[in-house]
Amino acid sequence: MATTTKETKVKAKSDAAKDLQDLFEDGLKDIYWAEKELVKALPKMEKNATSPKLKAAIQGHLEETKEHVSRLEDVFKSIGVKAKAEKCDAMAGLLEEGKGIMEETEPGAVRDAGIIAAAQKVEHYEIATYGTLAAFAKVLEHKDALKTLLKTLDEEKACDEKLTSIADTNLNSKAE
Repeated sequence: MATTTKETKVKAKSDAAKDLQDLFEDGLKDIYWAEKELVKALPKMEKNATSPKLKAAIQGHLEETKEHVSRLEDVFKSIGVKAKAEKCDAMAGLLEEGKGIMEETEPGAVRDAGIIAAAQKVEHYEIATYGTLAAFAKVLEHKDALKTLLKTLDEEKACDEKLTSIADTNLNSKAE
């Protein structure tokens, strides 16, 4: 017997995005907040990691993340909008989960595996976000913004691959 569900329409807020440009700007504000929060969170992850390769990867990505913040400021400028961060609920949740993983694991290989898992979730969110923002920039013909967003997207993908490589080089086996 088929059941029917009543679909509920979500009412838009008064400041809801009205067009793709608004949605693009909202996305930039979210990722700008996210990157700034990562600048604060990465040193904690690095301090709790024990694998020298993982520590080095996190430190390297911290420097890249600082550059991502600066690039986002350039993107805002290139589209004639003041840089503004708005809390990104998704990133806040991912960072909270990462903190929880560190609290719930003993220092060593198990915690390192957990840190990599948490970091990769962050990277996957960033990859999705930068990919979407680049697609919006292309449609909106924001050429400078597109170039900048694609550069950051490539770096996020490279970080994700590096984390996979570190996990695959015996770290996950040691955590077993």
